[in-house]
Amino acid sequence: MSEHNAVFTENKWLIPSAAIAALLLVILYALGILGGPEKVEPGTTTGAGQPLPAGAQVYKVGHQLTSNTQSWQGTVRSRTVAKIAPKLNARILEIGVNPGDTVKKGAVIARLDDRDLRAAYNAAMAAHAASAAQAGQAGAEEKRYIDLYQKQAATRQNYDAVLAQAKAARAMASQAASAAQQARIMLGENVLYAPFDGVISERLKEPGDMAMPSDAVVLMHKPEDLRLEAAIASHCLQQVKLGMPVTVRLDAIHQSVEARVDEIAPEIEPLTHTQMIKVKLPMLAGLQHGQYGWLELSCQAEHQALLIPETAVLHYGQLQAVKVVDGQQLHARHIRTGKQFGDRVEVLSGLREGESILTDSGLTE
Repeated sequence: MSEHNAVFTENKWLIPSAAIAALLLVILYALGILGGPEKVEPGTTTGAGQPLPAGAQVYKVGHQLTSNTQSWQGTVRSRTVAKIAPKLNARILEIGVNPGDTVKKGAVIARLDDRDLRAAYNAAMAAHAASAAQAGQAGAEEKRYIDLYQKQAATRQNYDAVLAQAKAARAMASQAASAAQQARIMLGENVLYAPFDGVISERLKEPGDMAMPSDAVVLMHKPEDLRLEAAIASHCLQQVKLGMPVTVRLDAIHQSVEARVDEIAPEIEPLTHTQMIKVKLPMLAGLQHGQYGWLELSCQAEHQALLIPETAVLHYGQLQAVKVVDGQQLHARHIRTGKQFGDRVEVLSGLREGESILTDSGLTE
């Protein structure tokens, strides 16, 4: 019984292995790597080809100057962003805004529990009233002793003591008045207001949460002053200057625009060896805070490369090929590609300058 199972298991793995091997042979044959009468060099084909289709467009391969442009992903952010947070610890009673809401300067953002503040204010007002009464009484006693001293009916020692007491009472009354004024101001901090006209970016708290000075309740920004912030490799900064024009690709609105470098961070991020670049964007319909974009920069010197149309490349799984034109015949040839430049792709191996290929290889698939 065990011998039968061993044979069955062996056959079970032989079938898919044979299928994979057969598929690989078909692909290699389609590329012209197998099937020829003699061994060929990598990237070339032999044997009979396909006829060149009537009206087919042919592209002559040649070296072209490339800019070595690299794309760095960034985030669209407003220059003006505010974190709306309280100046004291208090529980949130109400939040009147949601992400995406447009608010005017002075609009109510949230209301906080003010019971502790109101109790403190009432205590401060009571202390102020008491100190004011004491200051008034001390002032009256001061006036009486001044009159007595002028009539030589009071000693110098008593006169000086009464004047000192009156001065201290007035100082305490002034201090109590300042405390009451501070309590009145703090009582007004139970309501959070919008500091400018803008849009709510994020709501970080909910009613019932404890609000603290270090924690923002909401974030808001100005939507009309946007920049792209991208971290680029520090070695690329040699090519970047303040005010220089750069290209920004904004996939969210399907546009590429010219922008200008507005700010370069002075420090290098030690873990990633990158520096932050901020690029001022023009006003564009549909562009919003928080969207992604690509900063396109040329970090290296220009160089010559073999470029062909992307439509000329055939894909067989991970393998790539083109249809090489030889007279009126087409031959499949395996190639290896590199960077992409717009609608063209760099050829690293498999083609030589001066050769011709079919522009749209899909015509002969």
